[in-house]
Amino acid sequence: MEVKSKEIKITKAKESKISSVDFSNLKFGSVYTDHMLVCTYKDGEWKTPEIIPYQPLTLDPAAKIFHYGQSIFEGMKAYKDADGEAWLFRPMDNCKRLNISAKRLSIPEIPEAFFMEGLTALVNLEKDWIPTGSGSSLYIRPFVLASGVGFHASPADEYKFLICCAPSGAYFSGKVRVLIEEKYSRSANGGVGFAKAGGNYAGQFYPTQLAVKKGYQQVIWTDDNTHEYIEEAGAMNIFVRIGDTLITGPTSDRILDGITRKSILDIAAQEGIKTEVRKITVSEVVEAAKSGELKELFGAGTAAVISPIAGFGYKEVDYDLPEMQNSYANLLKERITDIQYNRSEDPFGWRYKI
Repeated sequence: MEVKSKEIKITKAKESKISSVDFSNLKFGSVYTDHMLVCTYKDGEWKTPEIIPYQPLTLDPAAKIFHYGQSIFEGMKAYKDADGEAWLFRPMDNCKRLNISAKRLSIPEIPEAFFMEGLTALVNLEKDWIPTGSGSSLYIRPFVLASGVGFHASPADEYKFLICCAPSGAYFSGKVRVLIEEKYSRSANGGVGFAKAGGNYAGQFYPTQLAVKKGYQQVIWTDDNTHEYIEEAGAMNIFVRIGDTLITGPTSDRILDGITRKSILDIAAQEGIKTEVRKITVSEVVEAAKSGELKELFGAGTAAVISPIAGFGYKEVDYDLPEMQNSYANLLKERITDIQYNRSEDPFGWRYKI
């Protein structure tokens, strides 16, 4: 199924909101651009996408999104370089992962051409919304929801695929302290933890609130069966540096195949950093912290790229991590962002020009 950007109908907003936006004070994901892409699945096929002014959706109260939670999403960014050119970072990976999520939730897969051509047309239209400040970007949210109606527990017969954009400033999380979870789980074997399903994140909110009340900012999730293995940090993949070795857990039914995660592993290999992809026990992390061998913990994801962890709590005991002068976190973040903002060569072919 082919579609070209020129075939996508574009209805422009009568007036842009951009002049009313304070680009020096952008709260993440709270200001939205003038347009959005909408594509409808009906009568057994995805219709040609169109771009329309940003506006509310009208859904029937019986739409299955409200009752059975058929919703999936992606997170990605557009960047501007010093010459004002716009770039995406590994967009095909987002397209492929969206369809992996779609298949798991019995949602019809999005044609690759619809995703890529629609995304390109939308970002090209909204180029002026891409901030140019250090660390700033245009956050892009592709998502799919079940718009077909019915109270019977079965997949919907109609869906909406949308892409919305939000200009965002530099994402600074500060010194994050996390709590290793001993009771709750974000996912289970055979479940949908590897998919970017809305319900995965809704289920995280309550345990995270409990951790916040104890003075932590986030939760390190452990396996659903024994809680002996660390798996993710909040909504991010997690990396552990013990000595000079960087370790992350393998992807599975429970762990998201993060695009930033994959990028870190490739860059680390190029930099000569020893990496291991294996299960990591909580006891190993605790013992490494006690012995001084635990050098770094950090989360990896689209929003923050890399979010260093200053300390963690486990079984009512707090452990602090050392402040590293030449941390892997800083090195890897610099390498990734240099590629994203077209400040360096891209030996991996990750950058995609708009």
